[in-house]
Amino acid sequence: MIRRRTVLAGTLGLTGGLLISGGTSSAAPAAGQAAARHRADLSKAVVDSTMTRHPDPKTLGNWGYTRGLFLYATYRVHQRVKDPAYLAYIKRWVDNFVDANGHVSHSFNNVDAMQPGNLLLILHRETGDVRYRKAADQIRTRITSYPRTSDGGMWHATSRQGELWADGVFMAQPFLLRYGTAYGDEAYAFEEVTKNLSVYFRHLKADNGLLYHAYDEGRDAPWKPNPESGTSAYHWARAIGWYAMTLIEVLDLLPAGHPRRPELVGAVRHLAKGFARYQDRRTGRWFQVVDRGSDTDNWTETSASSMYTLMLHAAVERGYIDKESYLPAARKGYKGVLEKVSTNSEGLTDISDICEGTNVGNLAHYYGRKRNVNDLHGLGAFLLMNEQLAY
Repeated sequence: MIRRRTVLAGTLGLTGGLLISGGTSSAAPAAGQAAARHRADLSKAVVDSTMTRHPDPKTLGNWGYTRGLFLYATYRVHQRVKDPAYLAYIKRWVDNFVDANGHVSHSFNNVDAMQPGNLLLILHRETGDVRYRKAADQIRTRITSYPRTSDGGMWHATSRQGELWADGVFMAQPFLLRYGTAYGDEAYAFEEVTKNLSVYFRHLKADNGLLYHAYDEGRDAPWKPNPESGTSAYHWARAIGWYAMTLIEVLDLLPAGHPRRPELVGAVRHLAKGFARYQDRRTGRWFQVVDRGSDTDNWTETSASSMYTLMLHAAVERGYIDKESYLPAARKGYKGVLEKVSTNSEGLTDISDICEGTNVGNLAHYYGRKRNVNDLHGLGAFLLMNEQLAY
């Protein structure tokens, strides 16, 4: 069926409002806040449309990070709108995998599988059901024994010996930090999380303000790492976005006086320079391979553009980067992402040009990835961005 789409960006505008942990900031003028209430709530539209498409949350898919991302972002919307159906939906998905004894049938041999642990922490806090705490304990125990590089970076997977992917920090580190602060395990969590972010950044950092997709300690990965640096060859957009979002989430939870805090703020500033440098001046979005916008096969990708916009706006709000230098880029990024949001003939909200899941590869690999509509990578990233910028 061919669907009629109505693009929403031109009709919504920018509210200038801010959101932290579900609260409404006073940073937006009162008139702007009043106007925002009369505009479409795009966060609700995305969540409601996804729930309509998947009335049984099990059809979202098995235990994994894309479902964890979308449902974590749904909870962020729930914190603002207080819709009990959203929390119930999250619980129904999680309960497909947590048994009566609080056990998840998973080996947790890759960091991707740890990301839905954030939902366990949410549900334990919201319901008091000890099953969710027990399941979270299972992931926390695995983190202790999980293999690492010689300098302490958690491998992307046990099948990826010695490899660090920029994607991976979002999967394990925010969970560990939230677990530690919730259950009296702060000392381990603070040290482990900040060390991983430091190790990853040191190995993946590029001089142009970006990160490489991956690093291999052994220099023998099938994607042919640089024999000197161990890095992959290209700057894949979403990998960098995962790291950028992690910096914001970790800094929000880390004590003000933590000794590695200045280093993490420095990483935010490094990425902000790269994001501003490579933002597409025409669309406001960022390219699939970030620094190669002139390549004819390259294309602007929605999930990474959402992630970059979120980091820039949040970093300005928190004072990590200069407002005059970077807020215009965040606003332009937001407008550009909204151009990829539309309403179809069934009245449901669609988000387009979202890259499918992606391994490390060459240029043809990155350029040839499927450009999906309503892929959960993009829906989750959009929700987190929209809650940051629009409310």
